[in-house]
Amino acid sequence: MSVSAFEHPFLSGLVGDEETGRLFSVKAEIDAMLAFETGLAKAEAGCGIIPPDAAERISAALRTFVPDMPGLRKSAGRDGVVVAELVRQLREAVGAQPGGAEAAKHVHFGATSQDVIDTALVIRLKHACTLFIERLSALEKAFEEIDRQFGRRALMGHTRMQAAIQISVSDRIRAWKEPLTRHRQRLDVFSETGFAVQFGGAAGTLEKLGEKAAAVRKALAWELFLTDAPQWQSQRDRLAEFANILSLISGSLGKLGQDVALLAEMGGEMELAGGGGSSAMAHKQNPVAAEVLVSLARFNAVQLSGMQHSMVHEQERSGAAWTLEWLIMPSMVMATGAALRLAGELAGNVRSLGKG
Repeated sequence: MSVSAFEHPFLSGLVGDEETGRLFSVKAEIDAMLAFETGLAKAEAGCGIIPPDAAERISAALRTFVPDMPGLRKSAGRDGVVVAELVRQLREAVGAQPGGAEAAKHVHFGATSQDVIDTALVIRLKHACTLFIERLSALEKAFEEIDRQFGRRALMGHTRMQAAIQISVSDRIRAWKEPLTRHRQRLDVFSETGFAVQFGGAAGTLEKLGEKAAAVRKALAWELFLTDAPQWQSQRDRLAEFANILSLISGSLGKLGQDVALLAEMGGEMELAGGGGSSAMAHKQNPVAAEVLVSLARFNAVQLSGMQHSMVHEQERSGAAWTLEWLIMPSMVMATGAALRLAGELAGNVRSLGKG
């Protein structure tokens, strides 16, 4: 049994998405944190902050590192973050190598817990962004194919839930497809500068790195394939902006779902393949995917307000606002991934649309 429907043993078959879910697995999060620590050691060695052989030993140890998960769980409950215990384990692993005692002192040098956690999140969000761009592009092509097959057919247009005048299938498809094109373009633009490395040290000043701070940050960003930007630990607008794009995507897919559900209700204008069987009424084919698209749209719309609340960071760091992000952002990404999966399946199941 799971609290989250996205990971539920059987509800995940409805609202889950395995490809997106892997980005928020324990392994993916630990891997992203290790990527930060490895990249930091390499960046600092390149800038003359730590010895090159220390960076090599750190990199070697982290390639085979296996975390003590019960220890990490206990630490998170005690300290509010997992990084203090993770760094302790990393130093222990590095120090266990022949000649590694000195290198262990350089693990995590100049960084703080938020640098690790925020950057690990950004690394995974960037992967999600790439995945969603691909799915949006595929969905646009699917609508183009439906338009090619059925675009000239007639549909009854409806305004304010009442029959209005006749329109074409192309008219309806345009209302489904064009917002998705804009959302894909938004993700393309955001991907250029939105996924920035977080590296500020204890209070955002990188005080331990002196005049080399900016150079180390730039090198770290390069190592992680992220944008270089000054610390943003209390500036959460990028994350809120990304969450807004997610809500726009799921909202537009919700409009698609609502339209399809209404077409199914009226009958005669749309034929779908796929599931939707009823345990009580064998004649029914419920528009399940369409209904879930509406649910996911509403879910993300509600979560978005929480991401706006999480922008209110007091002074240099907020534990409360930061924790709120952890509760909300993964779910929004999961909901968007599931919506895109379902929309792709729905588009692929269209057998007929309109009256020819």
